[in-house]
Amino acid sequence: MSRVTLAQWQMLAAVVDHGGFARAAEAIHKSPSTLNHAVHKLEEQLGIQVLEPVGRQVRLTEAGELLLRRARQLIESAASLEDVASRLAAGLEAEIVVAIDQIFPAAAQARALERFSETYPQVRVQLHESVLNGGTEMLYDGRADLVVTAIEAQGFLGEPLVNVRFVAVAHPRHPLHQLGRALDLRDLAQHRQLVMRDSALRQSTNAGWLKAEQRWTVSHVGTSLDMLKRGLGFAWIPETRILDELASGALKPLPLSAGGVREVPVQLIFRDRDRAGPAAHAMAAALRQSVKETCSQHSIPSNESR
Repeated sequence: MSRVTLAQWQMLAAVVDHGGFARAAEAIHKSPSTLNHAVHKLEEQLGIQVLEPVGRQVRLTEAGELLLRRARQLIESAASLEDVASRLAAGLEAEIVVAIDQIFPAAAQARALERFSETYPQVRVQLHESVLNGGTEMLYDGRADLVVTAIEAQGFLGEPLVNVRFVAVAHPRHPLHQLGRALDLRDLAQHRQLVMRDSALRQSTNAGWLKAEQRWTVSHVGTSLDMLKRGLGFAWIPETRILDELASGALKPLPLSAGGVREVPVQLIFRDRDRAGPAAHAMAAALRQSVKETCSQHSIPSNESR
């Protein structure tokens, strides 16, 4: 057991912060004699002088400065621990599990996590970056508190979050761009399509146009993007993921006569909204706000409108 109590360190800090015993006593609602006794007892227990008189004031000794600097870490940790305990007593979750489809804008996801952490730094977050049915499967299994998905979840009510625009793209030197004309599905069928693998374990499905003679299936949108930039195929990619590549010319929209741009509505779903704790609701609010802050409308003209 520690010889010095946390209360003694707190009283020493108060004396130093307020410049003396009388002011500290008034600030923390203790008597000056109580503070004086606590500090002298601390010095006696440690065998070190931590305060020295300077006129009518007191100041830390060199040893006292070192000890109080370390003690403040204990004081802050204790305050944080009590805050966690009070939040837990009020029903705060120690951990939340969130499944977010990889098509969700990366900037919005990062901002939401940042905003959530500012309010609930003690709550652990398990983030699952799902694809297609992966998020809803976690919902059905009761393994996720919140799910962001473009897939309808039977038996659950979702709320609209954002519409994600997909753009059919390929490297500027890809053979499809060398045809010099509007493309149709027969042109695409002769070239390699890059598609995302469904992260669901039981009921995985394919989505999108999948009639290319060659098809590579990958597990992460980042892998698909890397392959696109290497000229290894074509794909429909969320527009927010390729804004820089489109601006620099590293990727170029395919001149499809139809279907080059499509929108997919993404929704937010609670496993159980009524029973969800404050952290789950705070994460949902952070996701909504991050969409408003980061998701602007970018216009990629389709060939139909030309």
